Amino acid sequence: MDKTQSHSFMPKMRLLFIPCATVFISSFCVMVIELVAGRIIARFLGSSLYTWTSVIGVVLAGITIGNYIGGRLADRFKPIKVLSILFAACAAACLVTIVANNLIGNWTFLWQFNWPTRILFHVTAVFLLPSTLLGTISPVVAKMALDRGLPTGRTVGDIYAWGAAGSIVGTFAAGYYLIALMGTISIIWAVAGVMIVMALLYGAGRFTVRSAAVIFLAAATLATGPWGWTKSIALDVGLREPAYETGIVVYEDETNYNYVAVRSLGGFPERRKFVQDKLVHSEILIGEPNNLQYPYSQMMAAITHKFAAGRENLFFLVIGGGGYALPGYLEKFWPDGTVDVAEIDPGVTKAAFAAFGLDPKTRINTISLDARNYIDGLIEQRRRGLQPRIYDFIYEDAINEYSVPYQLTTKEFNDKLYGLLSQDGIYMINLIDTFDSGLFLGSIISTLNQTFPFVSVISQNDVRTNDRCTFVVVAAKRKLDLANVCKDFDAEKIAWYLDDNEIAQLQNKAGALVLSDDYAPVENLLKPVVLRKVEDQSTALVKSAEYHASRGNFSRAMRKLDTLSRTDPAFSVSIYGKIAFIFAEAGKNEEAIEVYKTALERFTEDKYKEQMLSFRYNYGSFLKMSGKEKEALDQLDKTAQICNEILALNPKSIESYRVLGNIFAEKGDFAKAMENFRKALDLQPDNPENYMMLIQAFEARDNLDSAIETAKKAAEYFQTLGRSRDADNFRQYLDELNDQKISK
Repeated sequence: MDKTQSHSFMPKMRLLFIPCATVFISSFCVMVIELVAGRIIARFLGSSLYTWTSVIGVVLAGITIGNYIGGRLADRFKPIKVLSILFAACAAACLVTIVANNLIGNWTFLWQFNWPTRILFHVTAVFLLPSTLLGTISPVVAKMALDRGLPTGRTVGDIYAWGAAGSIVGTFAAGYYLIALMGTISIIWAVAGVMIVMALLYGAGRFTVRSAAVIFLAAATLATGPWGWTKSIALDVGLREPAYETGIVVYEDETNYNYVAVRSLGGFPERRKFVQDKLVHSEILIGEPNNLQYPYSQMMAAITHKFAAGRENLFFLVIGGGGYALPGYLEKFWPDGTVDVAEIDPGVTKAAFAAFGLDPKTRINTISLDARNYIDGLIEQRRRGLQPRIYDFIYEDAINEYSVPYQLTTKEFNDKLYGLLSQDGIYMINLIDTFDSGLFLGSIISTLNQTFPFVSVISQNDVRTNDRCTFVVVAAKRKLDLANVCKDFDAEKIAWYLDDNEIAQLQNKAGALVLSDDYAPVENLLKPVVLRKVEDQSTALVKSAEYHASRGNFSRAMRKLDTLSRTDPAFSVSIYGKIAFIFAEAGKNEEAIEVYKTALERFTEDKYKEQMLSFRYNYGSFLKMSGKEKEALDQLDKTAQICNEILALNPKSIESYRVLGNIFAEKGDFAKAMENFRKALDLQPDNPENYMMLIQAFEARDNLDSAIETAKKAAEYFQTLGRSRDADNFRQYLDELNDQKISK
């Protein structure tokens, strides 16, 4: 290159630097927003093929629309002036994204649509605007570069190349570094900040841009400020997500795979729950690893106990660590065994150590790999002539209805597991489905049948309609006798052992579909389950109603209750009582009474009669505490009358006896109160509340000897059932009663 060419080349490079840098930054931000989009909606919609399809499609649609609009803006206005306004608008759109996601995530209007439509609407409403605005930048920048007299082809090529480079760097930066470092919401704020800086660089002297910068700083202060007034305003405008979740957050983190949180629900021993994205994966009682909280884990433990009897040096593999409740249980009961956990997310393991009771000295071996990769590694060892580890029990606990790792459900994967199971080994899968749909469950059964001679199913409820159930699918190399396998666990009370006919029905519903690495449409199979998942929707409404009630906003709380009573009436009965209590605690007695009256007017059908008994009694008690003696007496008398009507038709109505006992105790007639409490106890001796009501009735009548005798009997009874926590509670109460007796 001669000197003349060199001198002409350098100015052209300088002329291209600003446009190329600008399009690099905007494209970088587009891809960061795209990756973040999948993460922030996961708390409301989970992470599945539907969510990522919607995110990619909506962002591409936004970029396309933005390119079209940007080209026309570039032809009509000066590029530099347009860019300053566009960058300011992009910053505003990022803030709107945070607000819109918080509002739309709990928007009950969307619940009437099918699941894919709801996901698409949510993603479109939240991310189409910022994607469109960011998409306008490239054509305007290209026009700015061409206006500088640079060669057309080279200029356009450079702009495209730097835009693509920005997209690539943004993708890797967000996926490998930024999300884990900053968290999703912080990233959106950072992108908005970058947009404001770019707006100032292109138009610092413009009033609109300076105003946007001031608004951004004010919004950032509200969203991040530690002061009460900033939190309150930010909640009102949607810049912070309302704290509807129950429990106190004791740990949270944004890992490379999902949002992880541990929440304390209080109590003694302390109860905690482990949350990944929007789903609760585990619950534990701190210090009690042997006390499994979920029926499905109790079923898995029961099967293990039965078929591991007399064996010590066992090898266990748990696929999916979650809160490490099941691995911790296995380590506790088989101290000479080996427990391996294939957990892809190191952040999950870190959370279990930090806040979910996993002992730092644990002997559990955690393999931070996708289980398929770990299994492939063991198979490779065998191919090379080495002897891989052989497992006695394998548990798959990595499946939920929102996100299914399909590669762990296929025939090819099952074939590999078969070769790694001992001859007496058992493989168990925990999954969620509905019996009336059964598409996913039926496919899992048919797929396992291709590999294992024996396949059976246990569920936590005998439900054959459209209710969501947790199913444990059991596969083995030999026939197993699972009859009454849960008899020594609480799960036996609700265990449903599917027979051959029911299992055949499930396979027929799924068309005997066998899942393979080439064809495993798991999201489609679970679509009916997600559509019927009222539980999360109802829980969101409850949290929202409680939140507004705690802030004294009666009208908003009642609107949430009204929606809840239409979407899930059976569940909403008890929630009216909780909201009334919140208002009463805040001293808003008239609002509390209005909540009680609304529920009594709404739930008049016979099917709610027994369910409303405690609600009616609580209303009567509240009226008495409020000084409305006559109204209280009328309400209690009416409740007692309804109890007697129910008992005339059903003499085994435990709830009626309990409520009658409370009513007589409220009136001071402890003889009749104890008579009814005894009847409830005779009908349901394994409910500690029945014992407690009777003991307290004796105590209120100053009959401490009978109270002490009953408490002693309760402690002994629950100890024989192996329910040490209940037994300890009664022993503690027994000590208090003895102290009372001594002090007298």
